[in-house]
Amino acid sequence: MPYKAVNTSTKPNRTILYFLLLWTTLNAIQAYTLELQGDEAYYWLYSRYLDWGYFDHPPMVALFIRIGDSLWHSELGLRLTTVLASSASVYLLWLILKKYGGDVKAFMLVISGVFIFHIYGFTTTPDAPLFFFTVLFYFVYQQYIERNKWDLAVLLGIIVACLLYSKYNAVLIIGFTLLSNLKLLRRGSFWLIVVLAAVLFLPHVFWQVNNGYPSINYHLFERSARVYNFTDTFSYLPGQLLMAGPLIGWFLFYKAFTVRVKDAFIRCLLVNCVGTLLFFLVSSFKGTVQPQWTFVLFAPLVMLALIHFKEPGGVPRWLVQLGIVNLALILIVRIIIISGFGFAKTYGHLKSYYGFKDWAFEVKKRAGNSYVMMSEGFQNPSKYNYYTNSLKCFAYDPWYYRRTQFDIWPMEDSIQHKRVYYLFYQPVKGYTTDSIKMAAGTWYGGWIDDVRTYQKVNFETTAGNVAASPGQKLVFNLTVTNPYHHLISFTNTGYLHPVILEAYFLKGNSVVAVQKASGTFNNISLKPGESARYMFTVTAPIEKGNMELLFSLRTEPFPGSKNSRIINFTVK
Repeated sequence: MPYKAVNTSTKPNRTILYFLLLWTTLNAIQAYTLELQGDEAYYWLYSRYLDWGYFDHPPMVALFIRIGDSLWHSELGLRLTTVLASSASVYLLWLILKKYGGDVKAFMLVISGVFIFHIYGFTTTPDAPLFFFTVLFYFVYQQYIERNKWDLAVLLGIIVACLLYSKYNAVLIIGFTLLSNLKLLRRGSFWLIVVLAAVLFLPHVFWQVNNGYPSINYHLFERSARVYNFTDTFSYLPGQLLMAGPLIGWFLFYKAFTVRVKDAFIRCLLVNCVGTLLFFLVSSFKGTVQPQWTFVLFAPLVMLALIHFKEPGGVPRWLVQLGIVNLALILIVRIIIISGFGFAKTYGHLKSYYGFKDWAFEVKKRAGNSYVMMSEGFQNPSKYNYYTNSLKCFAYDPWYYRRTQFDIWPMEDSIQHKRVYYLFYQPVKGYTTDSIKMAAGTWYGGWIDDVRTYQKVNFETTAGNVAASPGQKLVFNLTVTNPYHHLISFTNTGYLHPVILEAYFLKGNSVVAVQKASGTFNNISLKPGESARYMFTVTAPIEKGNMELLFSLRTEPFPGSKNSRIINFTVK
């Protein structure tokens, strides 16, 4: 027997308002009690260096964090804008659906049952502003379809710019929306949207140009996996069903994809939902698709499912019962995470939410007011900076890691020729003299005098795809430019730590060969902005196959930084 829909008035009723209050309260509690995840701390650093762009993402997440953190430097302060934006998004979804006859009980059942809404109802990443502006876009676009008004076009132009400033995934929403309604091209007001959004987005474009297109290089080239992993594709669709709801997700997708298209707005939602799902399915052939990447498809998903529930048949009674169990499971998981009970402190990435506040204070005791360096990615250095409310920890990005915003910020300049406390996840002979063992893990630390690094230096070459015979000698014409505001010299005379230029041949995660540059490299000295050329002769490895070549500058005791793009190298 179908579940009987409940009619609602044209105004938001008390039930929805109470639901929003409960939703906001739950997210606020979790935001207050849970330590920061590594990415959130990294984006907090974004907010300390406000700019028109960053290595990984556009700047909207930095503004979200800066607003709340300026009021209160705490986990809740950092996440405050996200908590409020999540509730605002839910309310906007309700307003959009009222045109199709909003059903309060069905709405609360579906919204509260979507697992990913719970995860990102408080977690502050670029997906938080992206989702908010996506729902706001649908809210205004629904009106724009019906009323071709210039004021709505101006508002949409601003919202589209905000989408682009939130995350690059926004191009999917924009593209699929246009694809669903090509008649928009005939509207003069549509071109106002395009021009206005483009003009507002220009500062970010200029930032990319001035910084050598770091985001484009990272997302389109460096980030892509080069070896296909079947598990990435096999786990993608089950992961999406889980994010839609552990027990009800499959039914929401079924109802969404079988809805009857009655107008241009429903067609827009369907094209966006299906298009986004398929886009990331194809992306799984290049690497792992993280759950939050598809966050924006769940807005049209729930709207389509709820619209379908208003058709004959309504909401099946069994779905109501299953939905209650589904919500109970989600709430149990959230309570476990809030309390840090059981598996929470040991499972996957969840364990990164616990123990790092105490860890940061313990490191601070060892380092005092001196600078700290870490060679283990960007997350833990960011956590140290956040919990000590400082900018005193620098993330050294080794050659086997990826580049980050730490390669752009001026933090590296501050540690040159200083005595710093170096923290690593394993002992470094001759340097690490003590250890820090805490619930969060074990680290080894020690002092390094007269630090010397060249993480921002980049060796450019026109070589892209290189083929050679085993043992064949090749000459790479490298151009190196000084990106710092001070003179740099590669000489080892008078320096405590020598600098070495090395060529790494890699196959997957394995090092095939490492070759050092000749001593003539150490004769290079560059003023700020000055460039020089260096001819690096390398010998192709004896081992045959496809591999990668990159150049790295190494100074003790660090493993060497990533100082060039990856070159595809084939030994035939």
